[in-house]
Amino acid sequence: QVQLVESGGGLVQPGGSLRLSCVGSGSDFSFYDMYWYRQAAGQERERVARFSAGGILWYGDSVKDRFTISRDNAKRTVYLQMNSLKPEDTGVYYCNIKGLRENVWGKGTQVIVSS
Repeated sequence: QVQLVESGGGLVQPGGSLRLSCVGSGSDFSFYDMYWYRQAAGQERERVARFSAGGILWYGDSVKDRFTISRDNAKRTVYLQMNSLKPEDTGVYYCNIKGLRENVWGKGTQVIVSS
């Protein structure tokens, strides 16, 4: 019943920044762990960030010190601030929520980092 919609992707030059948003509907996000994943063409999906329901943060090694995940439970929204973008950050970015009985994915938003 939960639906997730990502936005904020686009074309950006290397070194630039983007802020992705994922807005949910149909459920309170307070008790869910929130994730961002990405998938480059021909590659398997990679987990890049996590914000647990208990407030624990995790980042993949490839994005540490450049990406920041945040959440606003009242707005049912999770964000991914991406700075110092590199061409290898190119891909489709997906948000994901996980609970005791839920594992829900958005359809993704495309990020292209190119000069």
